[in-house]
Amino acid sequence: MSKLRENQEFLQFRKARSNMLLSRKNQLLLEFSFWNEPLPRPGPNIYELRSYQLRPGTMIEWGNYWARAIRFRQDGDEAVGGFFSQIGQLYMVHHLWAYKDLQTREDIRNAAWHKHGWEELVYYTVPLIQEMESRIMIPQKTSPLQ
Repeated sequence: MSKLRENQEFLQFRKARSNMLLSRKNQLLLEFSFWNEPLPRPGPNIYELRSYQLRPGTMIEWGNYWARAIRFRQDGDEAVGGFFSQIGQLYMVHHLWAYKDLQTREDIRNAAWHKHGWEELVYYTVPLIQEMESRIMIPQKTSPLQ
């Protein structure tokens, strides 16, 4: 950081960037131990980042349910990573999923409902959620997750 503070080009960039930002948040995340490690994959893919704000005190319960639920969602290698917040907004969970396209996403998500046990896990985890968000992302050409 001390070297960057001496770099005029970087300082000009930061000043210009600050004029474009409306807000910024940071989180330090850890992986759930039961989830696959995010690995480079061939593409093209789209990615869905599902974020859940859990009720305080429910992280262990959520993790216990998802340790069982993840097996319902790994058929097509769509489960990329599962993370939870350690620093920043607490009781945040992020799931990252890979799909070939939006139709494949819909087909895979609908197929989970036909697997015995999925509906029970959803039934128990939904009350733990305060807020949820889904974002579709397209990887940059330089991303190892294509």
